[in-house]
Amino acid sequence: MQIALLQSVAKILDIDANLDTLEEAARRAKENGADLLLTPELFTCGYSPDLVRANVTAADLEEIDNGAASIARRHDISLVYSAPRITVEERWHISATLLDAAGDKLLAYDKVHLFGEEEQRTFSAGSHGPTAVTHGGLRISLLICYDVEFPESVRAASEQGAELVLVPTALGTGFAAVSHVLIPARALESQVVVAYANHCGTEGGLLMGGESVVAAADGSLLAHAGEGPTMLYASVEPAAISSARERVPYLRDRRPELYVRWNGLSGS
Repeated sequence: MQIALLQSVAKILDIDANLDTLEEAARRAKENGADLLLTPELFTCGYSPDLVRANVTAADLEEIDNGAASIARRHDISLVYSAPRITVEERWHISATLLDAAGDKLLAYDKVHLFGEEEQRTFSAGSHGPTAVTHGGLRISLLICYDVEFPESVRAASEQGAELVLVPTALGTGFAAVSHVLIPARALESQVVVAYANHCGTEGGLLMGGESVVAAADGSLLAHAGEGPTMLYASVEPAAISSARERVPYLRDRRPELYVRWNGLSGS
């Protein structure tokens, strides 16, 4: 599977402009041979949790969902987009959705680990772990931003059979170690490909860090962006993932029956 990652600047609360950016990215990605486009966290409405919660409506979210599905269909490309989700209990979640090239929903995920005071006061944390779906010859899971910094999240996706973990993110400057250290480490230790798509530029007063990255299942980098707007491309091959798992069999050599006992003894 050929994947593309969008790294760009979203316009806060300008859903039409952000969908236009997604449209152009989908067009370019398809022209360059990509089967799937991954876009950043809350890119459809811009990353500013307080403003988003105060101003985005259910009608806006319907516009986002319909717009994203139309983009996938028009350009015949699978798409991961991120937007708020409102439950029937009126809880707000940061969510991500994987669509196929027909615009049909294959997978959805709510962010479990909320980062910082602003996210924590405006959104509710999800509680369901990642699941996986077979698409394009791969088992695919979703995580969002801060989730991927916890080894438990990526390992949970791997245990669901994931080979490719797609991660929309909104990471500010000053955290370069996430792209440089943690993403390759998460990929290596759980033997999955991790694709991590970030914003760049300034949104809602926050300077975004860019440095989107795709890490292979052996921890090597398949693609790495700088700080400015760009599109990243990478080829994700099941054979390469299988080879990494055979060369150093972390998953096969785990001893989970011991880890459960260790956790019990520590009281955690």
